[in-house]
Amino acid sequence: MKVKIDTLPNYRIAYLRQVGPYGPHNVEVMEKLKRLAKKKGLFTEDSIILSIARDNPKETSSENCRYDAGIVISSEYQVEDDFSEDQLVGGQYAIYRVKHTAEEIQKAWITIFPDLLEAGCQVDLKPTFERYYGEDNEIDYCDICVPVKLKE
Repeated sequence: MKVKIDTLPNYRIAYLRQVGPYGPHNVEVMEKLKRLAKKKGLFTEDSIILSIARDNPKETSSENCRYDAGIVISSEYQVEDDFSEDQLVGGQYAIYRVKHTAEEIQKAWITIFPDLLEAGCQVDLKPTFERYYGEDNEIDYCDICVPVKLKE
């Protein structure tokens, strides 16, 4: 698993939310987002797609866990009723590039936080997210982006 610390910009996003246990419903929400974004001309080969688990299921009951499937949009785009709008605050992130398979992503999520502690990083309170590029469903990698504060 490759990791680097990088500064990410603010992301303005249009998103769809799923509330309930994380799992297969998240995939359905992501597919719905892609269909709607494509219909509205937002989903292209240059698109940045975000998968954002807003809650820790160890701290939030599964029926209240929030999952957002989002697409980065320009400042000029007028968000319509089909989507909600949000802004993810940029800053320093540990970026883990992993193969886009369920097995590799799950393995990464297990090791990321212990690795960050060992490297002297502190996780920041901003959302952690998975970042995907383009409209191709056969994407072979994704970035897991974890907001960090470097210990001094």
